[in-house]
Amino acid sequence: MPRLFQPLLFLLARCTRNELIRQIEFLKAENEMLRSRVPRSRVVLKPHERDKLLELGEAVGTKLRLMITIVTYAAYLRWKNNKKKDGDKPPRKMGRPKTSEEIRELILKMARETNWGYTRILGEIKKLGMKPPSKTTVKNILREVGHDPGPKRGEGTWESFLKAHAETLWQCDFFSKRVLTRTGVKQAYALAFIHVATRRVITSPCTFSMGRSWITEQTNSFFEQLASTGLEAKLVMRDNDCKFQNAFDEVVKEHGASIRATAFRAPNENAFIERFVQSIKHECLDHFLVFGQKHFDYLVREF
Repeated sequence: MPRLFQPLLFLLARCTRNELIRQIEFLKAENEMLRSRVPRSRVVLKPHERDKLLELGEAVGTKLRLMITIVTYAAYLRWKNNKKKDGDKPPRKMGRPKTSEEIRELILKMARETNWGYTRILGEIKKLGMKPPSKTTVKNILREVGHDPGPKRGEGTWESFLKAHAETLWQCDFFSKRVLTRTGVKQAYALAFIHVATRRVITSPCTFSMGRSWITEQTNSFFEQLASTGLEAKLVMRDNDCKFQNAFDEVVKEHGASIRATAFRAPNENAFIERFVQSIKHECLDHFLVFGQKHFDYLVREF
């Protein structure tokens, strides 16, 4: 008797299985149509949605490879492995981590007490040995509280100082180049002065040895050439390079001008001459093999 019912049971099971297959095929086709109309090609699932797929996929087993469409099967396996590793840990948030409250308060404190711009604040944070945020982050933090991210402008600022003294302000610095000579390769040095208002540049002949006498001679020569240009020099700025020695300051003061040394590690104070030195090196001297002092002076003069 049981043998009579067995074929019938197989038939009923086969019908149910066939119906399920047809339903699954219909749902997959419908899902593909819906996915094709979604504007974003990548669907980002929430944590509870991932957990739901992991729970249902566990019962399906390896046949899930033929069914899954919302993500790749490799992504599903990666979720599964991460779930085993992390257990009940909360999911890691995507994107850049927020700036710590300590850094945020420090940025606002510097801005309130000093009126520095975002670039200066970023530099001071680096000096403190802290990991700084990006420039955009600093600007956004300042804007959120209504603080101008730029430095304070107006009376008493570096900008106002330059405007007030530009007509009589000169900046100076040394630049050098390795020169081929009969006795080998030597380092040639020259001294350059730039007028801040007009960007007029006066350079000295080069030398291989910068002694006190050479410094004195070239500084005197600068003031002699200055007289023929009709420009004044009431203030001369230099950096703290030991090459200047005391002779430079003495000669400048003898001609009635004042000396202003830049702060340490503050090249922006001498920015005009620093820019000239960079330009003459990158745009001229770096493109030549220089043979002797006359060749060096010729290239500088032509530039």
